[in-house]
Amino acid sequence: MNPCPCFFRLGKGCRGSIGFFGPPFFWSSDLQFQQWGSGRSLHAQGKNLTPSVPRSRLIGFSPACLCGGRGLSAGRGLGTGSSAATSQRRKNMAGAAGPGSGPGAAGGDGDDSLYPIAVLIDELRNEDVQLRLNSIKKLSTIALALGVERTRTELLPFLTDTIYDEDEVLLALAEQLGNFTGLVGGPDFAHCLLPPLESLATVEETVVRDKAVESLRQISQEHTPVALEAHFVPLVKRLASGDWFTSRTSACGLFSVCYPRASNAVKAEIRQHFRSLCSDDTPMVRRAAASKLGEFAKVLELDSVKTEIVPLFTNLASDEQDSVRLLAVEACVSIAQLLSQEDLEALVMPTLRQAAEDKSWRVRYMVADKFSELQKAVGPKIALSDLIPAFQSLLRDCEAEVRAAAAHKVRELCENLPAEGRETVIMNQILPYIKELVSDTNQHVKSALASVIMGLSTVLGKENTIEHLLPLFLAQLKDECPEVRLNIISNLDCVNEVIGIRQLSQSLLPAIVELAEDAKWRVRLAIIEYMPLLAGQLGVEFFDEKLNSLCMAWLVDHVYAIREAATNNLMKLVQKFGTEWAQNTIVPKVLVMANDPNYLHRMTTLFCINALSEACGKEITTKQMLPIVLKMAGDQVANVRFNVAKSLQKIGPILDTNALQGEVKPVLQKLGQDEDMDVKYFAQEAISVVAQRLRKLDFPVKDSEEPSIPGVDKNLFLRPRGPGEDTGKFLPLMSRHRETERLQWLPRRQ
Repeated sequence: MNPCPCFFRLGKGCRGSIGFFGPPFFWSSDLQFQQWGSGRSLHAQGKNLTPSVPRSRLIGFSPACLCGGRGLSAGRGLGTGSSAATSQRRKNMAGAAGPGSGPGAAGGDGDDSLYPIAVLIDELRNEDVQLRLNSIKKLSTIALALGVERTRTELLPFLTDTIYDEDEVLLALAEQLGNFTGLVGGPDFAHCLLPPLESLATVEETVVRDKAVESLRQISQEHTPVALEAHFVPLVKRLASGDWFTSRTSACGLFSVCYPRASNAVKAEIRQHFRSLCSDDTPMVRRAAASKLGEFAKVLELDSVKTEIVPLFTNLASDEQDSVRLLAVEACVSIAQLLSQEDLEALVMPTLRQAAEDKSWRVRYMVADKFSELQKAVGPKIALSDLIPAFQSLLRDCEAEVRAAAAHKVRELCENLPAEGRETVIMNQILPYIKELVSDTNQHVKSALASVIMGLSTVLGKENTIEHLLPLFLAQLKDECPEVRLNIISNLDCVNEVIGIRQLSQSLLPAIVELAEDAKWRVRLAIIEYMPLLAGQLGVEFFDEKLNSLCMAWLVDHVYAIREAATNNLMKLVQKFGTEWAQNTIVPKVLVMANDPNYLHRMTTLFCINALSEACGKEITTKQMLPIVLKMAGDQVANVRFNVAKSLQKIGPILDTNALQGEVKPVLQKLGQDEDMDVKYFAQEAISVVAQRLRKLDFPVKDSEEPSIPGVDKNLFLRPRGPGEDTGKFLPLMSRHRETERLQWLPRRQ
């Protein structure tokens, strides 16, 4: 009796030499090996094992069998695929085995190119979750190797019968099956993918069900109308009438994709099933139905929307669960787009007004969050008569979350109002409520308003902005909440387009100067980031008069992030105002800091030189900046000295050969012999860059001129360890040099 071909590897002939191939993962431990029947498929053989063995015990198939091995009868594999490529793969796996070969005779001299496929199939049942996950993600590769016929008859039934894995594996499987139509033979055989996806749509994990529904929706588009009614619609009905709520929730997402192409009789059945789900006893099912109500309404006939969908919407909007009611509000947007103004006023608006005053703040929050969409859906007439009063109540809601959501929609609401009479509506019905929110007790409400209030200036015009909005802007610029001030600063350009930079600077500049000295460093940082934009709008003269001193003060801030941002700010200002302005205004003030007693400020000088050198060009860098950098090479603080080396490395490409050879190189050689190891390291890095620069300029560089330290490799500046000295701080440096040496040595090894 021949054992499973996965468990043994046989040589040529029925009784060839035996070697272990892999564990027999599709056999249960108490099953008896049976002689394979001739020409039968895997599942047919599974039924003929013994009467006492249920089909569920046969939980898979073997890699060798799936990969075209000749194992079920003399000269045959698992199904005789008709394509020549499949036949050739079987011959390759079978090797030179003749008709007398036994089961699993993928002989030792067969083609090993399909061995990776066998491994993938074997890993489908591996104990390691990650291996199973990797195999599922490569399911298309397995299907390609098997061919379309065996994928339909063996792989898909196997996947359908064994869906009890970890959630991440099932999620990957659901995603893969959505793109499997071409691997099972095209749209004519798309219905073969429905059984495993139906099983996945009933599992407990929500993300798996959602992905299975997404794949089912994708596959439904590839069904013909006949196949849709024959295979897909029955699946939807089974899910909709399932015992567990999981299947019924999944069914809610499938009605809209099968309804448009169904016959009238089937459409009536689909609507009936959806109505039953909307009144289901389980809240989770009603939630799922409410979330798909608007989508389903879009594919229905208008009469059905009025007679069936609107009553369902009304019932869901008055559901006892607030999680159902808030989803009904979202569906209202889609329903409102389908109805006429008269039908809207009579059928939908009473329910929507009720939702805006719902006892649950979550429902009111959803109304506020969807307010712009609702406004566009119902049209300008109903918006003015019904939505504006509802919006006023939301702006004064007792819950801060609702007020914040409504405040976020202020600008969109005002922009969507009809042009005729817009200004009057805003000034009389919206602006008084906005003024109250400016002084709201909740910072999230004020922050939400600050992010959109500047946009009202383009709607109201220059005069109303100066008279009514500027006082609100100033109040928010002085707010104690940093996010409020930041949101106002971030939208200054909106106001500038309307009232002009002069008016803006006269009214808001004092507040901006105050923010530049704010105790919160993030507020100061926000001001710095917007300074180039503000400077470009103000002009050079106004900037030098009002804001130049601020930019220089930031260079000596006690927070490093501010000093770094101020350095980048100077570079952007030079790019905007030109090198002549930099030479006369910025560079002298920066170079004076080189004599500052605080070493951090001296380092800031070097950082500024690094940033300004490229923007200012060779002449200013060579004549004004380089002498200061060379002078700082003798600084007492090692941090300053190694930053000198880094600065010389940075500005080296800008300098000419005379400056590099005559001034920079001697200083770097001196720093290369410094007592501090970090200074030595960065000096050597700079010397390498300078040497490369000189070679590119055809300037002779002698190896003997490069600095060297007696007894120490010139590429490894590590001092000898003294007695009791801790070298731990040098370990990263040592590792870096050792890795460099290793990488340089590898090519020579080859």
